Amino acid sequence: MKPSNRACTLIIKGLVQGVGYRASTQQQARRLLLLGWVSNEDNGDVRIQVEGPRERIEQLIQWCRQGPAAARVNDIDINWQAATGNYPAFTTRYSIDHADNDSPST
Repeated sequence: MKPSNRACTLIIKGLVQGVGYRASTQQQARRLLLLGWVSNEDNGDVRIQVEGPRERIEQLIQWCRQGPAAARVNDIDINWQAATGNYPAFTTRYSIDHADNDSPST
């Protein structure tokens, strides 16, 4: 983890499940060389935990405002944090308890 790295939790709201949002987010994050994960929430939102240089995270946030073609993003909650260095790659999580499980699933 580089000292200039930041972390950010994003909650994407709208029509964002069943439209390829997770897979597209993973592709964008990997293209930007970011680390973390993306998962669906039970309430229909998508949650993203991402780490890397702030400028690259901001590029991902800009992409998230549109998402893939079939998505309809209504809002994004953004919460900046200090980076942890806990993520070796950017992955998609298919089932998660956010409070108890911080290890990535592929």
